[in-house]
Amino acid sequence: MSSPVSSNWFYYMTMASMAQAMPPVNQTDNVNKPIGNAGNDNSLFFMLLNAAMQGSEPNNATALPVVQNQMLPPLNNSYRPIPVALPTAIPKVNLVDVPTSPNDKSDLQFRPVQFIKLDNTLDGKLSGTAAHFINAGKKYNIDPNLLSAIAIHETGNGSSKAVKEKLNVAGMMGRNGLRSYGSLEDSIFDMARNLRQNYLNQGKDTVGKIGAKYAPVGAANDPTGLNNHWTNGVSRHLNNLT
Repeated sequence: MSSPVSSNWFYYMTMASMAQAMPPVNQTDNVNKPIGNAGNDNSLFFMLLNAAMQGSEPNNATALPVVQNQMLPPLNNSYRPIPVALPTAIPKVNLVDVPTSPNDKSDLQFRPVQFIKLDNTLDGKLSGTAAHFINAGKKYNIDPNLLSAIAIHETGNGSSKAVKEKLNVAGMMGRNGLRSYGSLEDSIFDMARNLRQNYLNQGKDTVGKIGAKYAPVGAANDPTGLNNHWTNGVSRHLNNLT
């Protein structure tokens, strides 16, 4: 393969082509007679051009080497995709209507609450959920402060592993143990539904009566005896909110 030529060399080649296309000019005057063996101005031009070209061609020793096209070696296709198990979507809680039983004469039915006080009390993972407790209380006719007091006690006010990892605010159990929720709102509404359907409507109309079923002392799933403090703990948080 020929070596690259400089831009000057192309320039001289172009000029040479133009000179060849020019008609010869005969000179008869001895003063202007061509130099040496040159028979006309065109011959003189070629002499000068030839001399210039001798110094304009690039030096092969310094010219950049031409990189030959080389076939890349075949890739070793050792890639194997890593299977990733996508998390199973948690279905939204079915918010069934559970009307208040006529037998519920307790003081635990829905009542207005001090929103700012409730909002400032809820902490950790429970921060910003005051409206959910109020809306769940309206739907199931339960004092929002009672719902909040239970959630505060069950989660250590938003700091427990259950509320952080499973968004479970009330220790609600499922078929495979502690239940997971898609949102804190779902968990709060499910707690309210459970309290209305299985506690208040069943005559469990005080914190003590609720606690005897909700967190029975000596239960098999309470090896450390935390249920012993459930009634007093929930009652204390309820009094602080009212």
